[in-house]
Amino acid sequence: MSMENQTIPELNKEELLEKDREHMWHHMSVYNPNPMIATEAKGSWVTDIDGNRYLDAMSGLWCVNIGYGREELADAAAEQLKKMAYFPLSNSHVPAIELADKISEWLGGEYRVFFSNSGSEANEVAFKLARQYHHQNGEPGRYKFISRHRAYHGNTMGALAATGQAVRKQKYEPLAPGFLHVHPPYCYRCPFGKTEDSCGMACATLYDDVITWEGAGTVAAVIMEPAITGGGVIVPPAGYMQKVREICDKHGVLMIVDEVICGVGRSGKNFGHQNFGVQPDIITMAKGITSGYLPLSATAVRKELADKFNEPGFNQHFRHVNTFGGNPASCALAVKNMELLEKEGLVQRAEELGKELRQKLSILEDHKYVGDIRSFGFLAGLEMVEDRGTKEPAAVEKVTQVIVECKKRGLIIGRNGDTVPGFNNVLTLSPPFSTTSEELDFIVNTLKEAFDTLQ
Repeated sequence: MSMENQTIPELNKEELLEKDREHMWHHMSVYNPNPMIATEAKGSWVTDIDGNRYLDAMSGLWCVNIGYGREELADAAAEQLKKMAYFPLSNSHVPAIELADKISEWLGGEYRVFFSNSGSEANEVAFKLARQYHHQNGEPGRYKFISRHRAYHGNTMGALAATGQAVRKQKYEPLAPGFLHVHPPYCYRCPFGKTEDSCGMACATLYDDVITWEGAGTVAAVIMEPAITGGGVIVPPAGYMQKVREICDKHGVLMIVDEVICGVGRSGKNFGHQNFGVQPDIITMAKGITSGYLPLSATAVRKELADKFNEPGFNQHFRHVNTFGGNPASCALAVKNMELLEKEGLVQRAEELGKELRQKLSILEDHKYVGDIRSFGFLAGLEMVEDRGTKEPAAVEKVTQVIVECKKRGLIIGRNGDTVPGFNNVLTLSPPFSTTSEELDFIVNTLKEAFDTLQ
């Protein structure tokens, strides 16, 4: 599992770095004059320009679910590009129809699907749909959305307003109005001072109070991930989502579930909310729908809600367009991706890998800088602390050191960066479903070696 140094001679690294410095603006990064330049990838491994191989334990950005290098996906896209590269979804095309049908099948209900390009856009569509639905349902005053602190729902102005991460919002506010935030179901740092024995599901019943205090007639929807992912892998207790669903129904509030990361097999089910036995009104998805091979996202809406947009009258239709949303090649690739996930049993494999990963991570449970280990399907978070008793978040330098030491040893991991001031202390893992048991051993053993470098 060690890195292999096989320099790729046909690529001039210094020339590329110079062009990068002159012309590139990297995502979510402090300026770095010497970024890693990736050149190829296969399975769970990425190779850089110097020939160093890294196990990508983050699947890119939580997205390469099926693993790198699947030629079947490339072939599906190429065949569609040769047949018909583009057609707008103001009408229709075959790959979009087939994918919408497959999504409804995976969701286990009758849904209408609106295609976009990214998770942020999928959530923007959900917000507009929710407001317009209530307006056309005789309740135009319902415009507010309730999200959670620590949650991430996107970078666009509405999706960022829904996001509950202060650092990402700094210098961009004011954002879209009407977005409220409540405490997350953060059992390790319970905001209500509860313990498991005395919980009473205060983090869920809080929604009832907030909707009542705001005025139920002003609240359009609740938005949540099944488990908060990029905000620190915060997994709700059993019964949480069901309770929130009950409260939404009580007040006529829609439930939007953001499945951008938890969906398409990552949770060990087709979609994360299916672990909790709830049916959302609107489901958003992206990332894993194409395993990151091409841009695509979807907003799935329950038929009963969608029918409201087909009623006669002025401006009753959904007045939203996305030039590249539902691109034929992306849709064809997504259909093939979901077929392969089914054919190869990779959703069930993700469930098995998640259990195995969590069991193997137990060797770090007693480490003095590990406060909590949380997992949801095949993703995990390790919360680093300075002191296990006080739960003081670990210093940035310690978190960074673990990440750097892992990379030195050929392992790429993530963190909840740029989220909450003072609480960017959670290491994250979200490997491809192609990962083997041997590779899980490499992930965990490398993590342990990295932690052991801390003084």
